[in-house]
Amino acid sequence: MIENVNEDRKRSVLKAEGFLNPKSDDVKDELFQHHEFFDSRDMLQVKYEMIRRVEAEGWSISKATETFGLSRPSYYEAKNTMEKDGLPGLIPQKRGPKRAHKLSDEIVTFVQQALKENKQLRASNLTLQIEKKFGVRVHSRSIERALARKKNTL
Repeated sequence: MIENVNEDRKRSVLKAEGFLNPKSDDVKDELFQHHEFFDSRDMLQVKYEMIRRVEAEGWSISKATETFGLSRPSYYEAKNTMEKDGLPGLIPQKRGPKRAHKLSDEIVTFVQQALKENKQLRASNLTLQIEKKFGVRVHSRSIERALARKKNTL
């Protein structure tokens, strides 16, 4: 029972961090089949071992990609990334914008001022005002998140 809980927890962590290998059943490498340390669900481990087999053990790329359940383009991308950035390069990067790119400081200041003047204003009303004044369409939830971030930095 405890083992299942730990496995579920590990799977959740791998998924949350972007490391979960959706095709873990396709990994046929003996290390992943017979040694507890190696986990075919861990994409970082799978990519590293695939590259290592080619580089250190002389496997063909075809054999490695077939054994590790990945495509040739995945191999070349991982290899190039690892050559450029080392092992940390294999860590998946979060997708999408890294910050609120539509809600500039000027817009957030405008929103804060509007809320000071009228505490009853809702984010949905503010989206219309922002579009009129700045020509930018934003979602009401983006406004709420921006205000929460601003509140946490004060």
